[in-house]
Amino acid sequence: MNQKTTLQMNRSLSGLELPPGAVSPPAEITEEEMFSTTFNETVIRQFIRFMAPYKLVVAASFLAVLVFTVTQLSIPILVQMTLDQKITFLGTGLDSLKAGVMLFALAITINFASHFFMEFLVSRVAQRLLFDLRRAMYEHLQRISLSFMDKTEVGRLMSRLQGDVGALQEFLETSVHAFGDLVLLIGIIVVLLWMDPRLGAMTLALLPILLLIRYFWLPIARKAFVKARITSSIVTATMCENIRGVKIVQGMIREPVNYTLYEEKANDHFKSTVRAAKIAQLMLPTVDTLTGLAMAIIVIVGGGLVLEGQLTAGVMIAYILFVQRFFDPIRALTMHYNVFQRAMASGERIFEVLDVSIDIQNVSDAVDLKQVKGSIEFKNVTFGYHPGQPVLEQINLEIKEGETVALVGPTGCGKTSMASLVHHFYDSYSGTISIAGHDLRKVKQESLGKQIAMVLQEPYLFSESIFNNIRYSSTEATFNDVEEAAKTVGAHDFISRLPKGYDTLLEERGSNLSIGQRQLLAFARALVADAPILILDEATASIDSESELMLQQALDQLLKNRTAIIIAHRLATVRKADQIVVMQEGRIAEKGTHQELLASGGLFASLHSLNFASFDDIPDKTYVKIL
Repeated sequence: MNQKTTLQMNRSLSGLELPPGAVSPPAEITEEEMFSTTFNETVIRQFIRFMAPYKLVVAASFLAVLVFTVTQLSIPILVQMTLDQKITFLGTGLDSLKAGVMLFALAITINFASHFFMEFLVSRVAQRLLFDLRRAMYEHLQRISLSFMDKTEVGRLMSRLQGDVGALQEFLETSVHAFGDLVLLIGIIVVLLWMDPRLGAMTLALLPILLLIRYFWLPIARKAFVKARITSSIVTATMCENIRGVKIVQGMIREPVNYTLYEEKANDHFKSTVRAAKIAQLMLPTVDTLTGLAMAIIVIVGGGLVLEGQLTAGVMIAYILFVQRFFDPIRALTMHYNVFQRAMASGERIFEVLDVSIDIQNVSDAVDLKQVKGSIEFKNVTFGYHPGQPVLEQINLEIKEGETVALVGPTGCGKTSMASLVHHFYDSYSGTISIAGHDLRKVKQESLGKQIAMVLQEPYLFSESIFNNIRYSSTEATFNDVEEAAKTVGAHDFISRLPKGYDTLLEERGSNLSIGQRQLLAFARALVADAPILILDEATASIDSESELMLQQALDQLLKNRTAIIIAHRLATVRKADQIVVMQEGRIAEKGTHQELLASGGLFASLHSLNFASFDDIPDKTYVKIL
């Protein structure tokens, strides 16, 4: 696995693909670029928009930071004034010491209180912001067109929803602390120069040395950190790949070879991590050395000034206390800057998702469908998932109310695409698709969804109870409604045998049920939805022969008074259809009843005469030969 591939796997949704017509995102962000991303005004502006509801709390947190910083600066000054007996509101001598202790205690109390309120307010706003961002992304992703979701990996979206949003939360918290560190640094510099310009100048003379060292250290450290991240990604990816493919690994006796390969990659990660840790630790003794050097200057030069009477002991002690803190905010600001860089990269990725346009939206004059008649009509419909690559071309088809139409043909001929267009999952088509005479583009999406029930080849069940899964689209359905639907499709018996019956919780995607059982629950869910239009996309493919016979009987009840589109590969499952539409390469090759198509001697009859059980069994060259 090369580094580029690893970075693409690890990166939080970089190189995001967008649907046709949407604004493309910037080029992919590599790890190196992530650590060198500068401030992005657009990200800051959109981030502030999310912070707007909490502006008063944010302002209060910054005020708390100021108070906290001022108290930090005041403590060494109080020590200096107490030692030099400059606190005289209670008198001199012992009384001055008592006054200093009282003020010192007051400063410590205010410092504690302001620090507590600062952390509390910042954490509160950060958590609210985290909630708002995730809610906004979740809501937006629920409405984004399927054309976008088809082109985007779920893992990348989850990375944005979790990791990148967390980075922006960290950005807010860091911003407040960075503001405090900046104020503290400026305050220390001002106080040092105010208390004694000579010692202040000598202390500040060390600052360029630290900046110069960091200037040369930072690129080296950045490369070491990136190398450690890359090797970590390789190790993780290798482990995940072998866990997912453990059956193949064990079946082909690859354990020793894979272990050797993993050990090599883990060793590379160990070496790169140790090197990054060594480089990172170089700055700590550097800062400590400069701090010690500054202390030495104060002791030597300041001590001489004290002996000469040009400097008081209180000022010297205050200088020592300030110098101990002088390099801390510098080091902290450097760390904050790295957080800012990562936050900018994360912010770009988050707002790229939020800026993705929603292709399918209700027009201003959209109508609300209410229990419409289930007639469907395609007029000159051409559609493709990618520009210039049509999947359907010039489709003209009329499905009457209550009619069952079967779409048959080889894999990839456009059957599922037609069903998806009926549900208006995609809008990038030419021509017109209408239900009961209403153009889908002028129908409210939420009302359209209530008119259509779908059963897919791979039914998706949620990690909830069987009862809630069956009534997923009809939350007002009662237990009797759910039970009756389960009985109708033949699912009641196996549900009753489960320990908790209809209250049995399903594992992820219903993995604690067989494929056939999951499909039966999907049929029950469609039955409870009670929609006038039913779409079955290879819905019986995963059902065994015994269950299919039971299900076919249930379908007779399910299809009554409903308009149905049945997508099937098995020729035997379409015989009862009122109309069979044979698809070939995105076009309608022929249509008619089962008997009519057999009598016409066309494509369907030719394929049927070959005694194939499924269209999938038919080689492509057979179609070419027949056509």
